[in-house]
Amino acid sequence: MSMKCQRCPKQATLHITEVLGDDRFEEAHLCEECAKKYLYEPQQAKKPPAAKGGEGAAEHVEPDSIGDKQCEVCGLKFVEFRNHGRLGCPHDYDAFKDDLLPLLESVHGETKHAGKAPRRMPNAAGSQLELSQLRKKLQQFITDEKYEDAAQVRDQIRQLEEG
Repeated sequence: MSMKCQRCPKQATLHITEVLGDDRFEEAHLCEECAKKYLYEPQQAKKPPAAKGGEGAAEHVEPDSIGDKQCEVCGLKFVEFRNHGRLGCPHDYDAFKDDLLPLLESVHGETKHAGKAPRRMPNAAGSQLELSQLRKKLQQFITDEKYEDAAQVRDQIRQLEEG
């Protein structure tokens, strides 16, 4: 069974479900051409028609300020990012920070990238700091010609580096 586009007589090829919150959804069945227009039109125009009794309509007229947020550098709107899943430039991370953080947290479980450390390197960041301080100390002992102290520090550095 094929469905017709809700906006023109063509066959619907895209079926979009928008989550409106409070367990409410809006489905749109559109052809490819109408779907492109639908995705780029302002969010306000996509709001469902008001329920019976005109009073409820006034509550839903507020513009979608998140979708209207825009990067000043590349001009990308948040609604475009949401539809395509791609940011336009590095400045978008700052422009959409408040909206991206919860998204990143839900996808990755974290908002900061931890990365990985090479196996031969000390695991903890604290060890890195300790190594750096020991190397400075070693340099100072050598400069001050305190060779016995320098040898002890050298051994500590080796121990840390080996894991």
